[in-house]
Amino acid sequence: MIKVVLIDDEENCLSSLAILLTQYCPEVQIMEQCQSVQAGLTAINTHKPDLIFLDIEMPVLNGFDLLEMVKNYPLAVIFTTAYQHYAVKAIRYSALDYLLKPIDYKELIQAVQRYVNQKSQPNPEQYQFLIDKLSQKEHTTKKLAIPNLEGFKLVSIDDIISCEADDNYTHILLKDRIKITACRTLKEIQQLLDDSAIFIRVHHSSLININEVDQYVRGEGGYVIMSDGSHINVSRNKKETLLKYLMK
Repeated sequence: MIKVVLIDDEENCLSSLAILLTQYCPEVQIMEQCQSVQAGLTAINTHKPDLIFLDIEMPVLNGFDLLEMVKNYPLAVIFTTAYQHYAVKAIRYSALDYLLKPIDYKELIQAVQRYVNQKSQPNPEQYQFLIDKLSQKEHTTKKLAIPNLEGFKLVSIDDIISCEADDNYTHILLKDRIKITACRTLKEIQQLLDDSAIFIRVHHSSLININEVDQYVRGEGGYVIMSDGSHINVSRNKKETLLKYLMK
């Protein structure tokens, strides 16, 4: 069983999450439901949970304050929030998980399954990366934390040449010819890179760094030759958008 603690200052949100976990995630055992950071910290020390569901917006101390306190604890965190603000982007960049309220049971099941599949707790450096991100005055990033089977790898965004879909995984090719397999779909990786204007989807299975295109070869959709020599097909309906980017 996965021991979990739920932390949210809103009682109705706690109750709803508990009901969904009980109904759809039988592998989860709810140890305690807490309505403040202080109560949550006590519950964590008492029950030693494997996983906590942590609300971001709470009075007095918020979810990130608690994260600072427990960042070296052997537990995983799934954030919950009703707001699509900068914090969500920072969480994504840190390769951590979150759920938007109202929580959809399918997304909850997927989040718990990702925890199960990960088979390892997030590295304390991952939490520190998030804390550092949130402390920056400008919430932009030059680096991305890529989740993999071993944990995560910090990658400079400018070093990414292309991303290739492989079912629920994504192969990320870097300038030094290293290939990282991320435990995220291509759609999720693209969402992480949305703030960067240098990435464009050229095929349902391919995302490229426009600055790393060496040549475009004509065809029905054609294909691009990247700086590492790789050839990537361009779908017919993406061709016009690609050419506009290349002509800028």
